[in-house]
Parts: sequence; structure tokens; C-alpha cells
Amino acid sequence: MPHLGIILATYLGACVEWVEAFTIVLAVALSIGWARAATAAGAALLVLAGMTLTGTALLAYIPDFAWVQGVIAAFLILFGLRWLAKAIARGAGLRPLHDEVAQFNAVRASKGLSDHHAAWLIAFNGTLLEGLEVWLIVVALGVQSHHTLPVAGAAIAALLTVIAVGALLHRPLARVPENALKFIVGGALLSFGSFWLLQAQGYAWPLGDGALPALVTFYLLGGLGLVVLLRRRAGTAA
Repeated sequence: MPHLGIILATYLGACVEWVEAFTIVLAVALSIGWARAATAAGAALLVLAGMTLTGTALLAYIPDFAWVQGVIAAFLILFGLRWLAKAIARGAGLRPLHDEVAQFNAVRASKGLSDHHAAWLIAFNGTLLEGLEVWLIVVALGVQSHHTLPVAGAAIAALLTVIAVGALLHRPLARVPENALKFIVGGALLSFGSFWLLQAQGYAWPLGDGALPALVTFYLLGGLGLVVLLRRRAGTAA
């Protein structure tokens, strides 16, 4: 069912962002202690929760939902394209893969950690900034699919998963296949956006909701094809 794909895409996308937020909070916690770092992260999460409630409430009550659907769909296309393009570039070796250990070391080397107030702000801002993309996904997919609570629940489940694994390991979660997850989620967001944008324009998909798996397959296979092509071109140029 389509909403199951939406929930899975939200969970995987949120995992990527929460892992990056955890890396920052972990680096800060080693300087000012877990209690203060957790307070900063918790404050950021409360801000994100408030933004989610406000955003979904406002979008739900805006008249002319077809217009809103088109705008949200266009946003999902742009968002998905950004994630998919970045994943393709990294997969083809054109950009370095994201390194959680390097990010952790960079935060640990920050001069701001010497001051407790500045360190608290680093943890707060890091959680907030990484969580903003989760917020955007939850609001866009939740309102569009009319499954806001399950979608928000998927984001919370991803957060709890990262916290549990991070608390167990006490080190950056460097083995998470972030690029593969971004590739999959980017293709999924692009597919949902394409589906809803044309639907908002009055297009009736021949397979109905069954067109979504076909779109996801199309974008992901196309992305893999681009990775192979770009790798070959890079090898030829070398």
C-alpha cells in the first residue's frame, strides 16, 4: 500500500538525519556531559515538534487543496532530486562519501566546546538543523498522504532507533550506509512528488496508486545507470 512506502521512506530518511545529529550531540556530550548535551538536543526536538504540529495544522486548513497538493509535490520533487543527485555523485566517486568520524572530530576540535554555553548551542543547533529536513519530510508526506500521525511516528521510531544504537556503541555511527539510504529515499520522494504533481494537474494514472512502485523503480534504476555511466567516464578520463 502507498502509505507503507511513505512510512518506510520517512523512517529511512529520518535515520540519516538523526545519525548526523547524534554525531554532533555525542561530540558535545564528551565535553559538557550527557545531561547538558541531551537537554540541548531535547530542546531542539521540542522546537521541531512544535513546528510539525503548526505546519500540519496550517496546511490542513488551507482551502483549495489541489493547489496545495501541487506546491507540496513540486517541493518533494526538488527535495528528492537533491538527495538523489548527491547520492549519484558520491556513488560515482565525484564527491567524497559523508564521513561521520570526520564530522565527529571536527566538532570535537571546535573552540566553542571550551565554553559550556557555546557547546550547548552547538548541540542545539546541530540537532535543529539536521532535524529540519526530517520536519520537511514529515509535513510534506504527512499532509499529502493524510497519514500525518503514522508518518510522524516513523520519524520518532527512527530517532529512538538511533538513540538506542548510539547509546549502546558510544561512538559515531559510521557504518550506517548513508549514501545508499539517501539514494533510496531520494528516489522515493521524487516518485511521490511526480505522482502527486501530475495528479494535481488532473492526470489520472492508468494504474492508480500502483504507478508508485513503477515510478520508484524507474528513478532508482535510472540513478544506478547514471552511477555506472559516470564511473566509466571518470575511468576513461583518467
